[in-house]
Amino acid sequence: MTRTELLVYLRKHRLAVVSTVHNCAPQAAVVGIAVSDDLEIIFDTLTTSRKYQNLRANPRIALVIGWDAEQTAQVEGVADFPSGAELDRCKQVYFAGWPDGPERETWPDIGYVRVRPTWVRYSDFGAAPPRIEEIELG
Repeated sequence: MTRTELLVYLRKHRLAVVSTVHNCAPQAAVVGIAVSDDLEIIFDTLTTSRKYQNLRANPRIALVIGWDAEQTAQVEGVADFPSGAELDRCKQVYFAGWPDGPERETWPDIGYVRVRPTWVRYSDFGAAPPRIEEIELG
């Protein structure tokens, strides 16, 4: 799978399950996502949420994107919390996919998370034979 194929696949999906860790225990949540041309995955969440607090303490994150048609991407990466011009750029990407995002931007305690993937496993069990590929990313 090329980076372009991965980008197209990820952009077909608006939701992801994110997994973080707190005190060695996994925690998961569904979030709305947008994907930049550089494969950055961006979502908003409340800064009071468990996922946000977990990522502040440990920025390693796993996501599952897509689960229809027996296709999925498992993504592992590192999260950060952009600011300044980088935050503005990430918001533009996010708001393009979520037009209601600017309304949530007015909420108290709203925060933005950017995930830079380091590893992806794409699986298509609907194909014959099944297609399973792993990709290491910078």
